[in-house]
Amino acid sequence: MPTRLFLVRHGATELTAEDRFSGATDVPLSDEGRKQVANLAERLANEQIDAVYASPMGRTVETARILAKPHAAEVRVDSALREIDYGHWEGKTRAEVEAQYGEEYENWQEDPLTIAPREGESGVHVLARALPVVRRIVEQHQHGSVLVVCHKGTNRLLISSLLGFDARGYRDRLDQSPAALNILDFVSPVRARLRLFNDVSHYEGVPDRTFSQRLSRWWSPRG
Repeated sequence: MPTRLFLVRHGATELTAEDRFSGATDVPLSDEGRKQVANLAERLANEQIDAVYASPMGRTVETARILAKPHAAEVRVDSALREIDYGHWEGKTRAEVEAQYGEEYENWQEDPLTIAPREGESGVHVLARALPVVRRIVEQHQHGSVLVVCHKGTNRLLISSLLGFDARGYRDRLDQSPAALNILDFVSPVRARLRLFNDVSHYEGVPDRTFSQRLSRWWSPRG
């Protein structure tokens, strides 16, 4: 039997709604975020979950505790699962970053995997700390089911790497909605199959096809 990983993004925060860079900024869930996570907790209540892990940020720990409660599971915190640190962009909207740091932002847009904002992290940095932790979790819970609560960027990078995709396009081609559920099955710590991706059917219906600036500028409408 494969090892199952329920990989979840934390619920919405006030900064999520404002579309600000907030990787290293510690903010709690919003009321909307708590409702999203409560719906997911109800959805997963009858699943076998042997362990729960989370990034140390307030929004991820709160999400993990809500999800762990029906299973009477302890939340194990690992700092390597935290979100990308956006350095001196933290707390700013995308429009503000483009206006104030135009050249730096353009370079990062071209290759966020290897290029980092000043005082921040690249995607490579995130993978270097987070991927070994996921592999260790899979090794420690062979043939079991584990819940891991992370962040938008971290989840997208992990999924890209685990599936062997070119992670340079992770921001353009992969999305992670608040309280989204992903399911990966592992036959070994390095061989994974994606069974479910970015699913939010516990609080939304079928996603529409309108463009969203929040995914990346690559998805902006073109005239």
